[in-house]
Amino acid sequence: MTLYQFFLPSQRFGNHNSHSRLNRLGRSTLFAGLLALLIVPLLNGCGVVAGVGAATGIAAYQERGIEGAVNDLKIQIRILDKWLDKDSDMVTKISLEVYQARVLLTGYSKDEKMRAEAVRLTWQAEGVKEVLNEIQLETDKKETSLTRDSWITTQLKSKLTFDQKVYAVNYFLETVNGIVYLLGVAQNQEELNIVKAHARGLSYVRRVISHVRMRKPRPLK
Repeated sequence: MTLYQFFLPSQRFGNHNSHSRLNRLGRSTLFAGLLALLIVPLLNGCGVVAGVGAATGIAAYQERGIEGAVNDLKIQIRILDKWLDKDSDMVTKISLEVYQARVLLTGYSKDEKMRAEAVRLTWQAEGVKEVLNEIQLETDKKETSLTRDSWITTQLKSKLTFDQKVYAVNYFLETVNGIVYLLGVAQNQEELNIVKAHARGLSYVRRVISHVRMRKPRPLK
């Protein structure tokens, strides 16, 4: 289940007018939820829930900084707006993470058409620099995957948070069908290797796919 399912009505409508009402209601509740839960994307790397003040503090410690975190949230909202205009099912089936304007798409699409359309609309959103398409088809989904995926993500976040060799706030994690996707910025290759080793050491993990970039060297003062 994606985060956005919590803010969308579960009822399905059959005609065009009803579909428009669903989109309007979905958009307003979704955006209100996203703004209220600003701390979720900011704290996703360490898996801790805190107040908005704490979230802002953590964003300051991330490589992208507070301004970068806010910009990523704006991009996320623009993408969701386009998805809702096209097909509300995209929001409930496909997840997205945005870090430094790089968009990671995961989750399941009902068919190839939805997957391609989600990618196309994502590219149309202002500010997007890269789209990482990792969307799977629902036909590949295993019956036990949701429970196991949630367990994997929780365990991995915990391991990274308490590993003093890992700057956990810079990593975003998503597990789909036993595949762990990594997004963010690593301090160096050694740190990234540690993160991958933690992921591969967990039960039920089939693969680890990294979209993590290395931190750019800071200019000497």
